[in-house]
Amino acid sequence: MALTDLRLTRAFKLGLLAAGALALSACASTQTGDTSTGAGTGTSTAGAPAQGSVEEFTASVGDRVFFGFDRYDLDSQATETLSRQAAWMKLYPSYTVTIEGHADERGTREYNFALAARRANAVRDYLVGLGVDSARLKTISYGKERPTCSASTESCWAQNRRGVSVLAGGAPGV
Repeated sequence: MALTDLRLTRAFKLGLLAAGALALSACASTQTGDTSTGAGTGTSTAGAPAQGSVEEFTASVGDRVFFGFDRYDLDSQATETLSRQAAWMKLYPSYTVTIEGHADERGTREYNFALAARRANAVRDYLVGLGVDSARLKTISYGKERPTCSASTESCWAQNRRGVSVLAGGAPGV
């Protein structure tokens, strides 16, 4: 066999070995929590978030509600989301929640801090009204200091007028 043929044979074998390793790695699970009991964190082998995980809360329940311009009252879409949040929180009582209040860029810094605080309190009060223990909930106002969108357009401002429920605590098997 010529030297060139040996090199081609080695390259072919290495290519097969690499393809096999790649195929094996593709079959590996992305699971990071114990889903044998239906709890944990991360994603299940089917790609869906594990039950009781922060990822499930965010993806399946919804972690935010939105407000109208210069408003802090909850519309029907917000109350639906908060009803799902309350039900989920009752299932997983080891989590605590920080409710962030946010505002768009219009208005003074002081005004927006106060408005965002009223938004966070509206979310907290609604969750408490649905039976979530108030000791598990705290609020914080960010005003206009943490926008998710920076364009000066109505659609962008609407994204920034929000209340976000951020989970802490919890553990696999909750």
